[in-house]
Amino acid sequence: MTGTKECPTCHTRFVVTPEDETLLRQVGIDEPIECTPCMWRRLLSFFVFGRFRKTMSALSGKPIITNFPESTRFPLYERSEWVSDAWDPLSYGIEYDPARPFLDQLEGLVGRVPHPHQSGIKNTDSEWCDDVWNSKNCYLCRSLLDCEDVSYAYRTFACKNSIDLAFCFKSEASYDSLYCFNCYQVRYCFNAHDSMDSAFLYDCRNVQDCFMCWNLRNKQHCIRNVQYSKDEYEKKRAEFDTASFAGVADLKEEFWRHIAEDAVHRLNYNLKTVTSTGNFLSECKGCTNCYFLDKSENCRHVFRGFTDTDTIYAVASMCEKCALSSLDAYIYETVATSHCTSCRYSAYLDYCEECEYCFGCVGLRKKQYCILNKQYSKEEYAVMVDRIKADMRTRGEWGAFFPYGAGYCGYNFTVAHWYFPETKESAERFGARWEEQNDADALGMSEHEIPDRIDDVPDDLPAQPIRCPKSGWRFNIAPRELEFYRKYRIPVPHHHFDVRTLERFKPFTVFREQSGSCCFCGKGIAHFYPPEWGYRKIACLECYQEKIA
Repeated sequence: MTGTKECPTCHTRFVVTPEDETLLRQVGIDEPIECTPCMWRRLLSFFVFGRFRKTMSALSGKPIITNFPESTRFPLYERSEWVSDAWDPLSYGIEYDPARPFLDQLEGLVGRVPHPHQSGIKNTDSEWCDDVWNSKNCYLCRSLLDCEDVSYAYRTFACKNSIDLAFCFKSEASYDSLYCFNCYQVRYCFNAHDSMDSAFLYDCRNVQDCFMCWNLRNKQHCIRNVQYSKDEYEKKRAEFDTASFAGVADLKEEFWRHIAEDAVHRLNYNLKTVTSTGNFLSECKGCTNCYFLDKSENCRHVFRGFTDTDTIYAVASMCEKCALSSLDAYIYETVATSHCTSCRYSAYLDYCEECEYCFGCVGLRKKQYCILNKQYSKEEYAVMVDRIKADMRTRGEWGAFFPYGAGYCGYNFTVAHWYFPETKESAERFGARWEEQNDADALGMSEHEIPDRIDDVPDDLPAQPIRCPKSGWRFNIAPRELEFYRKYRIPVPHHHFDVRTLERFKPFTVFREQSGSCCFCGKGIAHFYPPEWGYRKIACLECYQEKIA
């Protein structure tokens, strides 16, 4: 297996290293079916980022809110109903047909078995959310944990009273920021830590009352990296009109120009990480070609995770000895699983919980020895699984993830589309569906009708729909949202909240290494800043720590 292979999906040549082979053998896979980027694209295509909508539970008719689109093939049950005894997943069981590809049979089962209307538990007043856990009063958010009074956020943890955050942690009273940690009342910031009462910060640590600054450490009362006295700062700061939408747009343009031309960039964002490669790694050891991974060890080609061990090709957390895992948690010795929790010794599971020794099942809870949602004895199960694996190996299926046809929605409404953008035609060529939208000309206020300054916004704005100039989608400014903008003198946004999230997250959608040299010592380095960004000062870790950190 070790050596060079051709990916059947993109037809590029890729290398299977001895280390890959060792871990694949450990998790029970003979060889990779696709190259790593194609693996990631397939796994991420099961991560829905659809538009929220109202519908009814297919079981009870109870009103529900979901981000699964109307085109979703399987029935949607309200989450508490889905985990109840009101229905039996085994009633959908089918006999394995050796004359047909196993993945075709599994795809059919995925399309018939009910799924929960959204992920996440232990939430209060957070119905318009998905993948949100232990949170309160959150609105139109995805991938939150322990948050309160947060709106339009993505992958944000332990934040409060904030709007338009992405990848932020333990921050409060903040707005339109990316990758900020332990911050208070910051806005338009990127990679700020332990800072407060500031705006337009990039790569700053422990700063207060600073504006349009980069690479600062332990500073106060700075503007454009120039030190002022308190009185001078307040006078100078008042010259910037951040209550105007047009004014903020100009400041954002200047901010990104400073980032490109003046700021020093470390070659990657890895922290407390050893013998590892990739980006956005924290407290990792022995992890190769991994991204957005924390507190993990001996992983390979993992794209997003937390406390993973001995895992390969995954977008999941709390996994050990797993392969081909998408949005799973607390799983052990599994192959090809999607949205599963607390499962082990299983393969090809979709939305299963607390199951073990199951194969090719959908929607099961607390089950053993099931195949295609049909119950078997322990002895029958072992014989059948060996037979199915042998058939899958013959057809080249074993070690492949779910087919794109089993996806929950169109490719263009998945996280895969962020990192691997496709056209409708290209997506359909590799088997994915496409979500057609019919509201590009939806009625609503145009951006030109929205007052430029927050002071001029009327009280009745929340009652009026707004048409996003980029997507054509309609959205509203919620009453609580307008209160926030007025309190912090922030202009009303003109674009749909999902469009804002995607734009904000763009710096994190680059995972291909670039070759370059350190701007200080000239040493050759591999970094993650594509040439079209125009970043002039990229430093090796040693020079960055000497000059900036």
